[in-house]
Amino acid sequence: MSEEKKEEVLSPEELERRKIRKSRRVRNQILSYVFLFVFIAALGFGGYVGAQKFIEKNNKQTEAQKQDSLAQMIEKEDSQTVEIPSPTPTPTPSPEEILDAKIDEIIAGMSIEEKVAGLFIVTPEGLTGVKKVIQAGEGTKNALEEYPVGGLIYFAQNMQSKDKLTELLTATSLYAKNPLFLAVDAEGGSVSRLAEAKIGSKVDSAEKIGATGDAKNAYTAANTLATEIKEVGFNLNFAPVADLSNVEKSAMQKRSFGSDASQVSEYVAEAVKGMKDAGVTTTLKHFPGIGSTAQDTHKGIATTSRTLEEFRADEFSVFKAGIDAGADMVMIGHICAPALTGEENIPCTFSSKVVTDILRGELGFEGVVISDAMNMGAVSQYYGADEAAVMAIRAGCDMVLMPEDFKLAYTGVLKAIADGSVSEERVNDSLKRIYRIKYKE
Repeated sequence: MSEEKKEEVLSPEELERRKIRKSRRVRNQILSYVFLFVFIAALGFGGYVGAQKFIEKNNKQTEAQKQDSLAQMIEKEDSQTVEIPSPTPTPTPSPEEILDAKIDEIIAGMSIEEKVAGLFIVTPEGLTGVKKVIQAGEGTKNALEEYPVGGLIYFAQNMQSKDKLTELLTATSLYAKNPLFLAVDAEGGSVSRLAEAKIGSKVDSAEKIGATGDAKNAYTAANTLATEIKEVGFNLNFAPVADLSNVEKSAMQKRSFGSDASQVSEYVAEAVKGMKDAGVTTTLKHFPGIGSTAQDTHKGIATTSRTLEEFRADEFSVFKAGIDAGADMVMIGHICAPALTGEENIPCTFSSKVVTDILRGELGFEGVVISDAMNMGAVSQYYGADEAAVMAIRAGCDMVLMPEDFKLAYTGVLKAIADGSVSEERVNDSLKRIYRIKYKE
């Protein structure tokens, strides 16, 4: 044999023993792997369970902390309660505010020519140029389109019958772009246009009613007159007279309720109520009172020597009673009252001291101020129609009644606005007062 190790020759028994030992080693290795796997799995499961318990515990602690924090916050808020103010409700506009908004919108849409025309009340003849108007046709329609005046005043010559008068007023209203004042003088006595035309009741004069000693008679008479003029289509009455007849042969003797201011105040207040209850716009006239002179402003200049203190004690108290009773308008008289105006021969119509300072400021009148008829001698003999209209507006009058020449007066006011002597804002203020009457319910 060589030096190389010779393959060992094993007996059958030895081979069997080796086979058994090999099988045992393989089995032991498998068991070891199984045990190791089980051990690792057990460790993993234990770790998972532990982690879950840890997380659960941690979550419980976190939730408890949250609850504690929330309780602390609530406790803090309760100790520092802040009151949140309730939202301020939007105020509901009053009927007056609604009406003013409507009027502002209307005026904003008007041309300056339309605005100025709205300050005038004229006769139908003064508007159309026709000698005598008894019906409203194309002439009236065209005139109102060119000059949309604020109102028209009618006299007995325009009244043929109740039916024809109603037709006249109805048609005229339909032709107007804006609401019209359809005016008449219905005082009673000799100044009652329907009775003069023989289509209305004859009512006693203010002088006779005042002599009865019962102010309720003034209410009855005024209500009767207002009801009749309302039935045919009028909406504005230039009445009642609030003048005192306090001098001998007073220019207002038959048209005044008397000379005692206290008594006349009662009669005037009742007359205003009687007309308003019939649905007619009322006008106190002729501020500051023209009964303290025997001179007639229809014919020329008229002057009173009464002092401011006398006016305050008597005439002003009567007008104040009528204003408090609800009078819608006050007419300014053409009397010269130097104690009030500070000038000798200036009609009160042209005095801002009388119209603005006294009537509006002292007596608190907020309605429409209208001039007396501007074709009367006290004005027409001394002033042109254009000059007089401008002076009245500058003094504080809202409306100009019956200028001697309407178209000249109208043009004069337009020129005054153009040159700045009358502002458009001033005109707008007057229109607002006028429209508050026209559009009131």
